[in-house]
Amino acid sequence: MRSGETVTTEGDATPARPADRYGTAGKGKPSKRWRRWLFVAVALIVSCAIGWIYYVNLGQTPIDAERIGFEERPGDAMQVTINVTRDDDSKPGVCVVRVRDKSGAESGRREVLVPAGAGHSRVSTVVKSIGLPVTADVFGCSYSIPRYLSTP
Repeated sequence: MRSGETVTTEGDATPARPADRYGTAGKGKPSKRWRRWLFVAVALIVSCAIGWIYYVNLGQTPIDAERIGFEERPGDAMQVTINVTRDDDSKPGVCVVRVRDKSGAESGRREVLVPAGAGHSRVSTVVKSIGLPVTADVFGCSYSIPRYLSTP
């Protein structure tokens, strides 16, 4: 048999491979399945860690507020009423309330101290605006009260 010739057997139409070039047919590369399982395990651990971080940072907030109503006042001002819900009613909180003008831009903002008390607190405040306000909303709430808002 010369180099480059193919050998076929009677029922087999596949050409024979030279063993010195390709190795024997019975020997193959070792299985790479462990790499696949390792990749799956690492991907699962990373996705669980990311999910936990999102849950901790974006889950239910300990203090939250909802705008109940707003009413225009003279002198480019608006009275805003909010309902504050918190998980620890023994701690005071602060909420940032803002008003917007006709274009949707923020035209006024005010920080409102929510004193310690019941789990649900209703607070009203007047927010001055640099132009005619048309709507109001709550920007956010926190337990971190600035020094100038805290009571002595």
